[in-house]
Amino acid sequence: MNANLEKINGYSVLNVLEERIDAHNSAGLKEMFLRLIEQGEVNIVVQLDKVRFIDSSGLGALLSGHKNVMAKSGRFILAGCKQQVLSMFELTRLNRIFEIYGDLTEALGSDS
Repeated sequence: MNANLEKINGYSVLNVLEERIDAHNSAGLKEMFLRLIEQGEVNIVVQLDKVRFIDSSGLGALLSGHKNVMAKSGRFILAGCKQQVLSMFELTRLNRIFEIYGDLTEALGSDS
């Protein structure tokens, strides 16, 4: 999984640099979430503005990260979803589970 990590305002911001999150790289994403949580990072923003496609395994990796962060009473936020990706969240009704914001600035400014 090609991604970079930065700390902004107390959040670990994981910038996903792949155009696809699918069966080929979703395990790597899941592992990144587990590593962050093991290091004590429980407030995570996943920046998805470069992602143009996500399949069920990609959704599963995000759900796994969300579940593990929620278990630690943290926040797991998605930011910058393109319409094609957002449609997948709506189709599967996962938009009711995830905090989803239009961009990183909006996500970091939220205090839900």
